Amino acid sequence: MKFAYKFSNLLGAVYRHGNLSFSKDGNSVISPVGNRISIFDLKNNKSETLPVSTNKNIACVGLSPDGNLAILVDEDGAAVLVSLITRAVLYHHHFHKPVGSIRFSPDGRKFVVTKENVALMYHAPGKIREFNTFALDKSYFGPYDETTCIDWTDDSKCFAVGSKDMTTWVFGAERWANLLYYSLGGHKDIIVGCFFEKDSLNLYTVSRDGTLCVWESDTELDGLRKGPKYSERKKMAEERKRRAEEEAGMEEEDKIVEIMEDDGEPRGEVVRGSADTPKEVEGIRNVRYKQKSKHFFNKEGDFNNLTAVAFHKRTHILVTGFASGAFYLHELPEFDLVHSLSISDQRISTIALNPTGDWIGFGCSGLGQLLVWEWQSESYVFKQQGHFNNMASLAYSPDGQYLATGGDDGKVKVWNCSSGLCFVTFKEHTSSITGVAFTSSGLVVLSASLDGTVRAFDLHRYRNFRTMTSPQPTQFSSLAVDLSGDLVCAGAQDSFEIFLWSMQTGRLLEVLSGHEGPVSCLCFSPVQSVLVSVSWDKTVRLWDMLDSWQTKEVLRLNSDGLAVAYRPDGQELAVATLDGEITFWSPQAATQTGSIVGRHDLQIGRKETEKITAKQSAKGKAFTCLCYSADGESMLAGGHSKFVCIYNIKEQILMKKFEISCNMSLDAMEEFLDRRKMTEFGSLALVDEGAGDGDGVELRLPGVRRGDMSSRHFKPEIRVTSLHFSPTGRSWAAASTEGLLVYSLDTSLVFDPYDLDMDVTPVSVRHQLKKKEWTSAIVLAFRLNETSLIREVLESVPYNQTELVSSSLPDVYVEKLLDFVASSLEKSRHLQFYLTWAQNLLTLHGQKLKSRSSAILTTIQQLLKSIQRHHDDLSKLCDWNIYTIRYTAALAKQRGMKRTATDCLVDEEVDEAEVMDSEDEEEDMSDPVIVES
Repeated sequence: MKFAYKFSNLLGAVYRHGNLSFSKDGNSVISPVGNRISIFDLKNNKSETLPVSTNKNIACVGLSPDGNLAILVDEDGAAVLVSLITRAVLYHHHFHKPVGSIRFSPDGRKFVVTKENVALMYHAPGKIREFNTFALDKSYFGPYDETTCIDWTDDSKCFAVGSKDMTTWVFGAERWANLLYYSLGGHKDIIVGCFFEKDSLNLYTVSRDGTLCVWESDTELDGLRKGPKYSERKKMAEERKRRAEEEAGMEEEDKIVEIMEDDGEPRGEVVRGSADTPKEVEGIRNVRYKQKSKHFFNKEGDFNNLTAVAFHKRTHILVTGFASGAFYLHELPEFDLVHSLSISDQRISTIALNPTGDWIGFGCSGLGQLLVWEWQSESYVFKQQGHFNNMASLAYSPDGQYLATGGDDGKVKVWNCSSGLCFVTFKEHTSSITGVAFTSSGLVVLSASLDGTVRAFDLHRYRNFRTMTSPQPTQFSSLAVDLSGDLVCAGAQDSFEIFLWSMQTGRLLEVLSGHEGPVSCLCFSPVQSVLVSVSWDKTVRLWDMLDSWQTKEVLRLNSDGLAVAYRPDGQELAVATLDGEITFWSPQAATQTGSIVGRHDLQIGRKETEKITAKQSAKGKAFTCLCYSADGESMLAGGHSKFVCIYNIKEQILMKKFEISCNMSLDAMEEFLDRRKMTEFGSLALVDEGAGDGDGVELRLPGVRRGDMSSRHFKPEIRVTSLHFSPTGRSWAAASTEGLLVYSLDTSLVFDPYDLDMDVTPVSVRHQLKKKEWTSAIVLAFRLNETSLIREVLESVPYNQTELVSSSLPDVYVEKLLDFVASSLEKSRHLQFYLTWAQNLLTLHGQKLKSRSSAILTTIQQLLKSIQRHHDDLSKLCDWNIYTIRYTAALAKQRGMKRTATDCLVDEEVDEAEVMDSEDEEEDMSDPVIVES
């Protein structure tokens, strides 16, 4: 088995903290999830998590105007420059202080970072390869408190910075003679957002108390003038100072604003004036602002605080979000209300608008919710929410297309593995989920909960069609379903019993007693009607489902049992115990066949509040979840650690350790405590910082809905709660504190030749293609084992030659070709071509492949998964086309009926007209007769 598994996607969480950003084309939204970022393609309905991470949770994201670069800044101020094209880290930088916001200039040449009360302007990294891509240009001082927001003018000449001191400062990106800086007040609370008008210096400022100020400038952007050089300005300042001393003497000193250059030394002038604006340069009039109007959002007092705001310059739409979960759309500068809606009762953390202004992205950190709303049609474009508490369990569907997860929030979610998105959420449970499972058909999801129920959900109608309970209220801690899908069992953690139900009727069949401790895990044999249970009473019991549900065997353990798993062929049993060991048993002989001591492989971290070292703490830790690989040769094991271990069962050695997370915002990540955080009164982690600026998960007191001044914060502890291998064997998933992490085989970057020789080169392969020696070319390509070359050779074979080439292939290459066809079919658009290859290989070599069914099981399951997915997609497309054709035909028929009715009316009118004409003619002929008479 190859261990080239690589992180591929993060499911179960869509937004945590930070600001949202839309891509340049507006079809994708970039969301920070913990210390990673996920890109959600709204057009193709797919998600992707970049394989880059920061040391702590991401606080803000800056996206370049061309959409090629992104700067990720974490809570401590450590920045990472990432290429969104290559998905690679280009540069690391540390700002040494927490960063409030980051924003690129519209021309992409500069970007501004706000930290503390300073705004730092850097040269943006360009196409030129530079050793130091973060070159500081200027430092802007002015605000007295922390800076919160940034906005640029469209021509990148000026930028505005909002602050917690209730002021907004307008700075020049260059040395303008008539705009060095300008301070704007008018607010009574923290500035949440400041925005320039399109192609103008006019400004909008929004504060937390729901106040909007409209500022009008007396100067256009074209009216900005270059100032004199530094030496000339210094002479002019000295001259003004001398004149002022001679005429009136020195008055009281006013505010000093220094502009610091990139060497850190103050080179800017010291401005002394009686107002907040600097002295005018002779002949050039300074830019001045006046407050044009002032508006208030929460006049009726329905909302607590304004928490997020965004403005679209071209459409003049202002979107504001409040702590109550409501958001408003206003058209500026008239402040006309366009739309208002409430998302939930949770605080809206961030708002973003796409470049066209049609879609609005909302992020709610309290629920882990990400929404994209189209305000013109008043409909959701995208709506996703992860588990806002710990994820407790997961299960793959039999075909590997779906993943079901259960969380401590009482929700069961089903995720699509190919798109990475959740398509259904079941909320019937009232307490934490302890186990989820699929039936063998893949159409039913079962879940067990601490609320004392086991529920069955239909994936066709998306409903809870069966609820199974026990005679006495109990809490279920484990769940299992047999291979046929008829028997469902759940283990209790308080009554120490196992309950058995019929899926067809939902009736309780039997209560299995015998354990003397909580039942920690259940598992059915994949080949027999045998149930295995493990308990804290240091025993493993095998129950015969065909013989009156009696105990078949009892296996004695050295310590409390925590997890149990069957090998896919049913010939081996693995048990994890509290002493950190994994023991292997033969179910038929009821004997132990091997063991692995894995306590030291966990590498437990030390919590910030623990008094003992990590080495001592590790003595009480163990593996809590086990999973066999699809071929049964390896085993995944995880527990209260940031590592997942893969063991070779035959050799009983550790093959590889996967680090689930490097996020230092989680607890128990470090082996040693930082002595800088230790004081004479204890660790600084014990100090409760309150609800204002806490970084952890917020805990509220019972019964308090909002405004809880006594809320607490804590750092979640890193742990792996569940592991599962995909039935295809090409990926595995881990449910952890970070979310649902999926690791897949990375075949594109692994050079693994087979039977390599000096003559086996890409040139020789293409030479065989020119000679139309198809079989020889395929064999040489597989000996070199390069994916792109194999695909080139395979797609060069004529369609009518596939059967002949398949029959002439050596047996050793049949399996390799079938595995390649199964993996290529999932993403290729040449459906009929690859399906023909698969059909010919299975038809011509079926008997030989059947004799090695266990070895090619994962390949066949991968092939079935790909075929099923394409079948579903094509079925939906065909159904849509049928409905469209029916609608078109009905429309044409309706129009034809209208035409027929119109023709009839026209004919009647023509007939009436002819009758009238004939009557007129008769009257004309009769008139002369009357006259003559």
